[in-house]
Amino acid sequence: MAGGLLLTLSLSLLRWGVEGQRNTRGKKEVSGGATIYLGQDRDIWRPLIHITVNLSEISSMKSTFHLRTFDPEGTVFYGDTKNGQDWFILSLKDGLPLMQISRGDSRVSVAGGPKLNDGKWHTLEVSNQDPFVILEVDGSNKMVVGMQSRETVMVLSGELRLALGGILIDKEKMIVQFEPHMDGCVRRGSWLNLSVPWEVEAEELWPCYQDVRPGSYFPGTGLAIFNTSVFPMEADLGVKTELWGDFSKMDGTIFSITAPGHKLMFALVANNNTKEITLTLGEEKIRMKDTVKKLVITFQANSLQVLQDEDESETKTLPIGPGSQPGYSATWGAGRLAVGGLLGEEEDNVGSQFLTGCLEKIQVQGKDLDLDLSVKHMSISSHSCPA
Repeated sequence: MAGGLLLTLSLSLLRWGVEGQRNTRGKKEVSGGATIYLGQDRDIWRPLIHITVNLSEISSMKSTFHLRTFDPEGTVFYGDTKNGQDWFILSLKDGLPLMQISRGDSRVSVAGGPKLNDGKWHTLEVSNQDPFVILEVDGSNKMVVGMQSRETVMVLSGELRLALGGILIDKEKMIVQFEPHMDGCVRRGSWLNLSVPWEVEAEELWPCYQDVRPGSYFPGTGLAIFNTSVFPMEADLGVKTELWGDFSKMDGTIFSITAPGHKLMFALVANNNTKEITLTLGEEKIRMKDTVKKLVITFQANSLQVLQDEDESETKTLPIGPGSQPGYSATWGAGRLAVGGLLGEEEDNVGSQFLTGCLEKIQVQGKDLDLDLSVKHMSISSHSCPA
């Protein structure tokens, strides 16, 4: 535990802090140019920061900002007028920029340009050159959307709302649906040449790490839970789980499995004090040195097999019989699998002995496991780890 505490303290020194003041309504405010982590814990559709201004105050129809993420999908930027009748959403889907626009009686969506989920800082510019909306990436790649409405063009008046990390309309109005949670950062925003502060929908803003790498980061405060029914056991191959990472820098439960109505069936735990990884299957245990960089764990109908660093000579096998592991056969139909914590016996999402550390990659049945599709604690960064 001491090692995990020291790791957490040292990582805090590598983060960009976000300073802010409070307005007359007691809400915290930050500059539009601040560095903002979009993945902070909140309702996943609710914006993290937002502003409302009179349209008469706007002197520019251009906004620029920097975006960095490994996440292929999520909300970045939202704007609207007429209290949400006309709106604009910029998000990522499959790593590509996706613009959705509603104006009058017309709606349009367009996706394209370069993939932006490479972990690098990209400069994005969104401008309105009526009747066109233009997205420019890194000064060259452009997407241009032209819109014409049969409705009479009115002189714009009233208010404009801008938001980061969420939207201010019913998500059912969108043309293209997507997962809104974005594990990414925005910085150096210049929004329509406005200088007014943005209101924060959180008590404190979580900072961004200065440097990140691909992976899923667990800070020791929660876990991600899947129903095992989404991982069907194949007759010949079973269920194969592959884990990559520096296990010597992990502490806590890497993953665990329970069957309905039965006690904990399986757990994989890293101990930073003993420098060991312990695999537990019922009453059976396998202990391994934490110097391993990859583990392949295959659950078959009558056995469990563990392969370390693809070294066949290090393969370990535990036999499984109906009497030795009650409930095992039902596990892959109606059990639960947790990444980053130890599941309890109750059908809740509380858990314990949470993981501190970075899993560089997780695959089940040869496919990357997306933690955004789980029921997870919002402190977990699904797509990035501090470098």
